[in-house]
Amino acid sequence: MRGISSKKAHSKISKNYYGYIFTAPFIIIYVAFSLYPLLYTFYLSMTNMIVMSGSNYDFVGFANFRQLFEDDFFVTSVANTWKIWLMNFIPQLGIAMLLSVWFMNQRLKIRFIGLWRTVYYLPNLLMPVAVAALYFNLFHMYGPVNQVLYRLGIIDAPIDFFRSSWWTQSIVAYIQWWMWFGVTILYIMAGMSSISPTYYEAALVDGASSWKMFTNITLPLLKPVLTYILVTSLAGGMQMFDIPYLLTDGRGSPNRSIMTMGILMYMRFSSGKGFIGAGASVAVMIFIITAISSFIIMRLLKEKD
Repeated sequence: MRGISSKKAHSKISKNYYGYIFTAPFIIIYVAFSLYPLLYTFYLSMTNMIVMSGSNYDFVGFANFRQLFEDDFFVTSVANTWKIWLMNFIPQLGIAMLLSVWFMNQRLKIRFIGLWRTVYYLPNLLMPVAVAALYFNLFHMYGPVNQVLYRLGIIDAPIDFFRSSWWTQSIVAYIQWWMWFGVTILYIMAGMSSISPTYYEAALVDGASSWKMFTNITLPLLKPVLTYILVTSLAGGMQMFDIPYLLTDGRGSPNRSIMTMGILMYMRFSSGKGFIGAGASVAVMIFIITAISSFIIMRLLKEKD
């Protein structure tokens, strides 16, 4: 009997390790490719390391951050990043919400919803290099946009969009919206489909209007989905790099209007001898800004008892 009971105990103990075995690959990959690079970036931000320095570098503490806050380029890059992200995200969420409500409305009976969702999602599959090249040629001084506007009599002379700070920022914001609002539609529609129809049936019985059902049922129950969309969009927006970098000269022209924090980080790294410590300090600031902003968002949208 003792042998049988010891075997059962040994089998139970062995099964307790199955969870560790199955989660070990994720933990190892996360530590190796996410946690360690993050911690090492914090360490590099406090050194004066350059590309070819090897082990010949010094620990400088917060000197890189002090220099960063004294630099007008950093202040400009933070303002540009927030401005372009807000110009992109506000219409992105608004239009995605409107289309999702239309698609999920049983009274409208919109056909081929799956096809429309696919069409809206397709821009997200395109390579940023191809997208930047496409929109650069579209809005070129003698590109299709200027030609159409001229033939319609809207303009008398071609507009040099990429010499105007406002136009360039608007184009970047539009590209970001165009590439990502299809994903937002999918998230919102998935959230709406998880809401029980009984809530709406009870509201109809009570004589509630469509607007009241949207504001009192749909929006409150979509709060977790909207929080996820807001936080992930914020994280992506603060790391904005590829489209602003590829659209003009890679330095945020014209007049540093599309120089984001990501571009500044690359400029710090690629300029001169390759200042790894200075570039890492920008990366750390991106992380801190994103973390603090995400924490505030989650606190504001937290479910209240």
